[in-house]
Amino acid sequence: MRCLVTGATGYLGGRLVPRLLAEGHEVRCLVRDPGKLRDVPWASEVEVVRGDVLDASTLSAAVDGIDVVHYLVHSLNNSDFADADRKAAENTARAAERARVKRIVYLGGLHPEGGHLSPHLASRKEVGDIFLASGVPAVVFQAAVIIGSGSASFEMLRYLSERLPVMVAPRWVHNRIQPIAVRDVLRYLVEAVSLPDGINRTFDIGGPDVLTYEDMMVRYARVARLLPRKVVGVPFLTPKLSSHWVNLITPVPRSIAAPLIESLVHEVVCREDDVLRLLPGPTTGYDRAVELALAKIMDADVETRWSNASLPGAPSDPLPTDPDWSGGSSYADVREQPTKASPQQLWAVVEGIGGEHGWYSFPLAWAVRGWLDRLAGGVGLRRGRRDPRRLHVGEALDWWRVEEIERGRLLRLRAEMRVPGLAWLELQVSDDGEGGSTYRQRAVFVPRGLAGHLYWWAVWPFHGLVFGGMVRNITSEAELTSEFRKS
Repeated sequence: MRCLVTGATGYLGGRLVPRLLAEGHEVRCLVRDPGKLRDVPWASEVEVVRGDVLDASTLSAAVDGIDVVHYLVHSLNNSDFADADRKAAENTARAAERARVKRIVYLGGLHPEGGHLSPHLASRKEVGDIFLASGVPAVVFQAAVIIGSGSASFEMLRYLSERLPVMVAPRWVHNRIQPIAVRDVLRYLVEAVSLPDGINRTFDIGGPDVLTYEDMMVRYARVARLLPRKVVGVPFLTPKLSSHWVNLITPVPRSIAAPLIESLVHEVVCREDDVLRLLPGPTTGYDRAVELALAKIMDADVETRWSNASLPGAPSDPLPTDPDWSGGSSYADVREQPTKASPQQLWAVVEGIGGEHGWYSFPLAWAVRGWLDRLAGGVGLRRGRRDPRRLHVGEALDWWRVEEIERGRLLRLRAEMRVPGLAWLELQVSDDGEGGSTYRQRAVFVPRGLAGHLYWWAVWPFHGLVFGGMVRNITSEAELTSEFRKS
C-alpha cells in the first residue's frame, strides 16, 4: 500500500513511519519543514513532501496516488485549536476524496457518549466525525491516555509520581481511565491498512486495565521502585489551577497540560472491543507498558517525544545572518576563543552541551532562569536531551530547540523560553590549520516592543558571566579532553 503520514515529525507519526516501512508499505510524509526529517534513520526510505494541512493548495500533490492517509495532526498548542483542527480535517478529507484515496486512518480521543466534553475531546471527536462523513471510508481509533516513553500524558504522570510523594489532587484523580501502551496504538495504526474495504466507523481502543489516575500514579511508583505514593483528592482544584500546578512540577508546558487535564474530568473507558475481533493480538498491561517506557528512558532510546513538537509562538525563521533581518533592531553577543584542542575534540563538547552536561557557566543562574521560565508558563530546563552525545535537527534541548546542525562545524539553537522577542544561540567550530581550533559563539536577540529592549539591557550585565563563562569553560573542557587522551 502507498501510505501518506501527516504529522510525521510528531510523537506518534515519527514512530509509525518505520513500522509501515517494515511491513513493506511505501510511505510519503507531509511536513511543513522537511529539514526536521533530515536526520531520522529512515529519511532515505520515504518520500517527503512539503505542505500543510491548513493550506489546501499543498494537499493535491501530497495525496496523489495514495491508498491510505494516516492523519496524526492536531493543533493542541494553539488557543484556537478547534478551528484549526476543523479546517485541517476538512481540507484533508476533500483532497483525499478528489484523489480517490481508499481509506483515512485517524487517532482521536476516547470520550463518553452525550453530555458536555472538554474542548480538547470535543475537537478530536469533531475531526473524527468530519472524516466519517466524507466520501472516503474512515477508520477512527479512539484512545485514552497513551503510555509510552516521550508521550505528553506519560511524562506528566511520570513527573507527578516521581516528584510528589504526597499529592493534593482534584477529584478527577478518582475517574476511571483505560490507558493503552503506545506499542498497541502503533500496531492498530499499521494493521488498519489491511482492514476490509468499506469500513467506516469508530473503534474504541484500550489496554486490558481500567484504572483511576490515582491507581496509575500508585502503580507507576511501584514499577519504578519508588516509595509508596499518597494521593489526596480535594474539591477546590479546578482544571485551570491543576494545569498551573502541573506546569511547575513537570516538563509539560501549560499550553499542553491544560487541555490534557481538562479531558481527565471525564471517565474514558472503552464501550466496545470490536477491534480485538478484526485486529486480534495481545494487548499490553499497564505495568508492562510503564516498564517498557522506563527502559527506553533509561537507555536514552526514545524515538520521539512530545517536546519535539513545536510550541506555540516559537519562531520558525532561521537565525538571521544579518542583524537587521527582522526589519528592526536586534542585539548580538559575539565571542571567540582559540584553543589547542582539535576541531573534533571541541565539537564533541559542543554537541554534548545541555542536559546532564549543563551549559558550562554559572549553573545557579541557569537554574534560576529555568524556574522563572516555568513560573511564566514556559518549558524551563527540564526537557533535557534525548541522547547524551548526539543531536538532531528539530529536537528539544532544555529550553532550546535544535534549528540547524552541521556536524563538526555548526550548532544553532532557537530559544523556546518565555522572552519578549526571539532568541538564538549559535556555536561554531573551525580548524585553525595548525592542529588546534577556534570556538565562536553568537547569541542573537530580536526584541518585541519596548519590553524586549528593556529585557535585553536588564540581562546584559550578566552576559560576561554567562556567555563569557561558556566560551572559557567549553574550550577548557575540550583541552582537558585533549590532554587526557594524550596521556
